[in-house]
Parts: sequence; C-alpha cells; structure tokens
Amino acid sequence: MNISSARLLAIESSCDDTSAAVLQDGLILSNIVSSQAIHAKYGGIVPEVASRMHQENITLVVDAALLKAGVELSSMDAIACTAGPGLLGSLTVGISFAKALALSLDIPFISINHMKAHVLSHFIDDPKPAFPFLCLTVSGGHTQIVLARDYNEMEVLGQTRDDAAGEAFDKSGKIIGLSYPAGPEIDRLASLGNPVYPFPIPQIDGLDFSFSGLKTAIMYFIRDEVKKNPDFITQHLNDICASIQHAIVEILARKILTASKHYGINEIGIAGGVAANSGLRKRFTELGKEHKWNLYFPAMQYCTDNAGMIAIAGYYQYLEGNFSSLDTAPFVRGMD
Repeated sequence: MNISSARLLAIESSCDDTSAAVLQDGLILSNIVSSQAIHAKYGGIVPEVASRMHQENITLVVDAALLKAGVELSSMDAIACTAGPGLLGSLTVGISFAKALALSLDIPFISINHMKAHVLSHFIDDPKPAFPFLCLTVSGGHTQIVLARDYNEMEVLGQTRDDAAGEAFDKSGKIIGLSYPAGPEIDRLASLGNPVYPFPIPQIDGLDFSFSGLKTAIMYFIRDEVKKNPDFITQHLNDICASIQHAIVEILARKILTASKHYGINEIGIAGGVAANSGLRKRFTELGKEHKWNLYFPAMQYCTDNAGMIAIAGYYQYLEGNFSSLDTAPFVRGMD
C-alpha cells in the first residue's frame, strides 16, 4: 500500500440521499447523488422507506461514480462510508455494502463521522481555511459550532438543544402550508419579501442554539392573524417567509459572532444543507466584511449530504492509517 497515493470510493447513506464519490490523492473525480423525492408526499422522511430506497439505489450510484471517474472498482485503495449520525436503517445499508466491498477487495474500510465530514467539505476546493477555524454546521438534523484544530481534531463548542435550523425551516413552512422540504421554498419567497414581522430571537446562554420557541411563536402568530384575516398567509406569504428566514439566520449569526470574539478566530466556515440558503450567505458575508473574517462556503454540491465530503474525510483518515474493523458495527453518534 502506497500511503502517499490514495484512491478511495466513498459512500453516503445517512438519511434519504444515496451518494457515491471517487477521490484520487485528495481530488474528487466524481460525486453522484440520488435523492428520494418520495418523502415529499409524507411531509418528512420515513425511515423504513428511506432504507429500502437506499437498497435499490446504492449499486446504481456506485457504478455511476466509477464510470464518471473513469476508474475500476478493483483499483481502489480503501472504501470510506458514513457511520453516523443518521437513520439506523439507512446507515446499515451503506455500511453493509461498503464493508462487503472492502472485504471482497481486501482493502481497508474507513468509517466516517458525518458531522466531521461536513466540516472537512471545506477542503475539497480552494480556498481552504487555515487551522484553527470555526465551522457552523447547519442542516435538517444538526446545528453545531465546531472548533477544528486539525483535520481529525475537532471540538463541539455549541449545538441545538431542540430543533435543528433546517428542521425549523421545514416545520415553519408546514405551518404556512408549504410542502416538504420547505427550506428552499422559504428562501425563494423570502427574496421577494421583507422581514416585517419581528419574531423573537431566543436568549440561550453560551454557544448552544434553540429553535423550538421560535417555531411556537410563528405558529401562534399565524393562528392569530388568520383568525383576523383568513387570507393573511396568501396575501403576505413573501413577507412571512422573509421574517422566518431573518429570525433563523439571526440566531445563527449571533452565536457564531460570539464564538469568533470569544476564541479570537476569524477563520469561519459554514457547512451543511442550510449553508445553501441565500439569506444566510448574504448575512454572513456582511458579518465577514464587518469583522474581517476569512469566510468559507463549500460548493453547493458539497453542502447537502454527499459522498464527496465523506471521501475527503476518508482521505485524511487514510493518511493517518486510521482504519475500521470489519468485525464490528462502526456506528458513531455526534462528534465522538
């Protein structure tokens, strides 16, 4: 095994996206994602449906990744795969498939922490942050501020105590009648409106987040306004969405600003699916200019769940010889 040269196949199946990527010496050659649109009709992810869809898609996605990269499966040096956090059934499909490949090829298997991979997505393309840097990771399932000291040395400084930021978008969208997932639609409508409704910003000590109180405030506000005017949502939808987005983004902005000042770090990364939100990007760009941050966003394809970020995380573990046993279930939770 030549540790200075590495070709990895990576697999991601933590939730409802089946993804595979090929990496060669730190460069992503392919990143294929198959999304499960079926969950929209249920108003959220159905775990059993998600795991069954992964079973149907995983071979096709891996084949597509290898084809696009122009390489053979037999040329891989290691197989990297998400080992959590995520939906147990979905993770099991990806891990079982990845371990079987590693066993059949007699190459190392590398289990990857999904949240660490989001942080390391900043190292796929240039420009890349310098260590130490702070990473705000915002998605449908997680909201965290992470202090990254090195590729494989990270500390969670703060996280949500209830809903994640993406979950707050989706639940708020459901209150006003938007389909799942509501985040992208709120972002689109918000660009057409103004944040005229002052939803509350929770006052939580330290660097933790809370979004449940905001969601409740939105629910009661909409209920009361609709009682007075049954057409309130239809008539003011753009402004409602702009106000929801402003509140969620402001919660995130205030916490990362506090963290930056406390730790004296101006290298700031934003990762996760919500990092694609245009309102968030605008607000953080303004903060970056004001406070002289070096601000980093991954390319859009690496913000949502994808195997490219699993591949880059696997690459840095590969360089350290940090492999996982094929004899045990390598599930992980949080950032442990």
